[in-house]
Amino acid sequence: MPLVRIDVIQGHSAETLTAIADAIHEAIVEVYGIPPRDRFQIITEQPAARIIAQDAGLGFERTDGVVMIQIFTQRGRSTDDKAALYARIASGLAAVGVAGENVFIGYVENGPEDWSFGFGAAQYMTGELNVPRA
Repeated sequence: MPLVRIDVIQGHSAETLTAIADAIHEAIVEVYGIPPRDRFQIITEQPAARIIAQDAGLGFERTDGVVMIQIFTQRGRSTDDKAALYARIASGLAAVGVAGENVFIGYVENGPEDWSFGFGAAQYMTGELNVPRA
């Protein structure tokens, strides 16, 4: 049940934003096997000056088509699973027109005690929700 933040530079159509969000969610569902309705995404459009995304020394240039993705999820997935997710996100975004150099992913892990889905309760801790298996 990842929480996914997606930041893009302003100017995309609603259809493009939906396609980007759908591609990311489909990758998570496919690679991690989560239920399709286990979807939590925040899409934010920023002015061009508010997103700075250089190449970290890798020798390529990003464009104003950059998609910055932050994935917050339960710890416990393997390095191979994470690598598969990154690759699947990139291929899904390529299919909707996002170039590979414009895909940036930050991955943050936490535990069941770090989530509340409403009412101020930690539903994984209270047993209202089953803790997802890696």
